[in-house]
Amino acid sequence: MPSPQSVTPQIAQQLLKMGAVLVDIRLIDEYAREHIPHSVSCPMASLNADKLREVLSGANSVIFLCLSGMRSHQHRAQLAEAAGTAQTYLLSGGLQAWKRAGLPIVKGERPSVDIMRQVQIVAGGTVLAGVILGQVMHPAFYWLAGVFGAGLLFAGISGYCGLARALMRMPWNRER
Repeated sequence: MPSPQSVTPQIAQQLLKMGAVLVDIRLIDEYAREHIPHSVSCPMASLNADKLREVLSGANSVIFLCLSGMRSHQHRAQLAEAAGTAQTYLLSGGLQAWKRAGLPIVKGERPSVDIMRQVQIVAGGTVLAGVILGQVMHPAFYWLAGVFGAGLLFAGISGYCGLARALMRMPWNRER
């Protein structure tokens, strides 16, 4: 299967007019905040060939996008595999490039704090609490800072963030 081809927002718009399907692989909360009209939300974590086949419903080409183009580029082999026989494209520069090109977007009704910012708030708060409690109460609290630091290191190396997954299950982050 050939590697997906990167396309500019202008070319993507032409492909959409010819029947291509635009699939947004960002997290649900990112999509809810803003997205390209008529795009379909299919987060990378839940994307598979069966789901994509259902989304494509007979279309022979698909354009994948994320916020900046990094995630879709990073997962290009998986995306091409999931697309099967459909011609696969990646929106170069993602949603940010689409907006820079002055093309239309749909804004969400209420702003929300994205998952990665929630992770930073929880991890930063816990590290700070661990350091303060370790200094004021008992040195054992320093372990809190160490555990969260190790978790962030693991997330950075592996691309898997357990805290983000846990936060996605919270009621305020579920689909409405």
